[in-house]
Amino acid sequence: MFDIDLLADRLLLAKTWLAEDTRTKHLGIGYFGASTGSRCSIASRCQTPPKDRGIVSRGGRPDLAEAYLPSVTAPTLLIVGGWDEPVIEMNQSAYELMTCEKQLIIVPGATHLFEERARWNR
Repeated sequence: MFDIDLLADRLLLAKTWLAEDTRTKHLGIGYFGASTGSRCSIASRCQTPPKDRGIVSRGGRPDLAEAYLPSVTAPTLLIVGGWDEPVIEMNQSAYELMTCEKQLIIVPGATHLFEERARWNR
């Protein structure tokens, strides 16, 4: 089992470092999470200034961040494999709780890990 809160804290530490380093502080920050890492991305993004760019969740579990979802302000893209039925339902539920600019894409023929390379070439 993952310690999701610990992982979110580590992501915030990395974001803080990037925001303070002279080589990267002028760049916008985007968040990407896969599987349970999506919860970390959402939780971390909700605890940072609104200048950060957006969130992408691939085969993720944004439903694990239910408490944060209504407060997400960054544009959010949820990508789920078409053969990953339980995760599709979880993403649809999370999508409904979000009020930000958002999109849910279901990739036909893809499984949870998106191991089917041909699906990305369309």
